Amino acid sequence: MTSNTRPNRQTRAIAGTPVFSIGLGCMGLSHGYGPAASAEQAKSLLLAALDHGVTLFDTAALYGFGHNETLLGQVLPAHRSRIFLASKCGLFRGPDGLRRIDGRPDTLRRTCEESLSRLRTETIDLYYLHRWDKSVPIEDSIGALADLVRAGKIRHIGLSEVSAGTLRRAHAVHPIAAVQSEYALWARNVEIGVLRACRDIGAALVAFSPLGRAFLADGLHALDGLSEGDLRRRMPRFQPDALAANLALLGLLRDRARALRCTPGQLALAWLLHQGPDIIPIPGTTQPAHLRENLAAVDIVLDDALSAELSAHFDHRRVAGDRYGPATLREIDTEQFPAASA
Repeated sequence: MTSNTRPNRQTRAIAGTPVFSIGLGCMGLSHGYGPAASAEQAKSLLLAALDHGVTLFDTAALYGFGHNETLLGQVLPAHRSRIFLASKCGLFRGPDGLRRIDGRPDTLRRTCEESLSRLRTETIDLYYLHRWDKSVPIEDSIGALADLVRAGKIRHIGLSEVSAGTLRRAHAVHPIAAVQSEYALWARNVEIGVLRACRDIGAALVAFSPLGRAFLADGLHALDGLSEGDLRRRMPRFQPDALAANLALLGLLRDRARALRCTPGQLALAWLLHQGPDIIPIPGTTQPAHLRENLAAVDIVLDDALSAELSAHFDHRRVAGDRYGPATLREIDTEQFPAASA
C-alpha cells in the first residue's frame, strides 16, 4: 500500500492524539442503509481507507448488532498501530433480540468485553456512551467507563448525542475526550450549546452524518430506490413533502461547488472543517470512489464569506422536518431546534 503523504496541517487531535482530519464512519457497512456489505467489500473499503491515510475508524456494538465490530476485527488488527479505534456502548441488541438502551455499570463492563472480543484488540482508543440511559445517572455510567480506563480496557471516554449540561456533569467525573453528534450544513443542533461546551473542556466534536445521509452529496432525490430497511424511509426530513422542500436548498450548494471545481459533498465537508480545528467529520460509504472523493475535501479551502453564506442558506428554520421521529427524539439528549414545517 502507498503511504499517506498528506501534510501535517491536515490532522486534528483527540485527547492529544493526532488523527487525519476526516475519519471513517463504518456503520453503513452493516447497518442502517440496507443489506450489509459482504466481507470482501468491507475489507476492500477498510484497506482503501488505510491506504489513503485515514486513522480514525468509528464503529459501535449497535451496528449490525455486533456485525460491524466483527468486520473491523477481521481487517484492522494487523494495522492496529496505525489507527485510532472508536466504538460505542449502551445501545445494543438485548437478550430479547430488540434494540435496547442500557447504561448500567455492569452492562457497560460486560458489553465492553464483548466489543473487545469482536474487535480483536486489547484496548479501544475511544469508547463512547452511545446514548445516555436517562434511568441511570450519567455520573454512574461515566464512573463505570472510568473504571475501564483504569483497567486498560479503553483509553478515552466519549459521549454521543448529549446536551451541554450532561456533558459538563460527565466531565466532572472523568475527562471526556470527544462528543459525537450529527453535525452538517442542515443539522446544526450542536451549535445551540454542546459545541461551546466541548471547547470549554477541550473535547473534540466528531460529526456523524456530515453529508446528511447522502442528501448533501446530491445523491438522494427520492425514496424510491431505497431498500425497505433503510432508516431514511422513516425519518421526517426525507418524507416526500419535506424532501421536496429541502431539495430546493441544494441549488446554492451545487453552484458554489461548481465554482470551486469540487462536488457538493466535498463542499459540505469543507464547510464543516472550516467551523473549527476541533471538528472531525466521519462520513461513511461502502464505495472506494466515494471514500476518495470525501477525503479530498481536506484540500478545499473556504473563506469566511462563503462559509457564512452557506450557514445562512441552510439555517435550521429553512430545513423541513426533524432529524428523527418522535420516539428517537425522546431517546436523545441533544438540544433541539423547533421543528420546521414542510
